[in-house]
Amino acid sequence: MNLAKIEQSLQQAGLTPRGAFHPGAGDAVPPLAGDTPARTVVLAGNAGPQMWRAYVAGRAFDAGRAAAPMTLDEWSGRVLSALAERLGARAVFAFQRPYLPFQRWAMRAEACHPSPLGLLIHPDYGLWHGYRGALLFAAVIELPPPDRRASPCDSCVDRPCLAACPVGAFDGKAYDVPACVRHLAGIPEPACMDSGCRARHACPVGRDYRYAQAQARFHMQAFLEGNRSRRPP
Repeated sequence: MNLAKIEQSLQQAGLTPRGAFHPGAGDAVPPLAGDTPARTVVLAGNAGPQMWRAYVAGRAFDAGRAAAPMTLDEWSGRVLSALAERLGARAVFAFQRPYLPFQRWAMRAEACHPSPLGLLIHPDYGLWHGYRGALLFAAVIELPPPDRRASPCDSCVDRPCLAACPVGAFDGKAYDVPACVRHLAGIPEPACMDSGCRARHACPVGRDYRYAQAQARFHMQAFLEGNRSRRPP
């Protein structure tokens, strides 16, 4: 097994390869079957429209067989589990509980860094990317030298992301989730819901990877539903 074949398999399934690393004792990577340690972790996620198109196509194909539309988590689980079985790996997921330290893994695997919004920023993708899961391998797979480019935020003087939120939910240190939820749940519906977070849009990095309106609205609706308890009465 080599990394190029694994990455090609991820791309064919509609996912973006998001780097790889050889885990250490402090990375909290779970073992494989029989407590066999994972020696290579390959991350999978999205950057650009590839995953969204694959998910929409999969959901449409599944529509006639299921009572409810297939969720993104369900689609991710199916795709990565099938790949893991074919490649002799274990699949783990960014949405499973208890949560695994995917942000820590991302910073081990790629040039990802914390941004003032709390999201990880990538030098190419900006804030328009994500992680769906990882494939864990028992073998030590040869990897290219790690990408250690600096954070784009280090050279950003104005930090327009912090001034773009209409309700001031970001101050560079914390994220006021209740304020954001109240705004998104307001009537009439704010532009943030249709186009995506304005603070995220304000970042000049990775503009070619911005989500299309349908994908942006899908993620914003999922965020709102996931924070139902913080909605205004």
